[in-house]
Amino acid sequence: MPVISRFLGIAITMVYNDHLPPHFHANYGEFEISVRISNGAVEGQFPPRSLRHVLEWRKLHASELMENWTRAHAGQPLNAIAPLE
Repeated sequence: MPVISRFLGIAITMVYNDHLPPHFHANYGEFEISVRISNGAVEGQFPPRSLRHVLEWRKLHASELMENWTRAHAGQPLNAIAPLE
């Protein structure tokens, strides 16, 4: 899974040709979640503070995430997205 952003020990990844709906993955230590780009619905377990950071980052970068989702399904390289500051 290509890493598209990294912040506060969290790695954000996206999988080529992954299943719908459009989403990304976040990893923090042994925790992993899948986050729907459109509404922030979460599958999996994450520490509460780290989850808040990921959801805040998603809101800030939703259009870039959708662009990467489209690129991934077209087999194109993914763009890096700025970390949460």
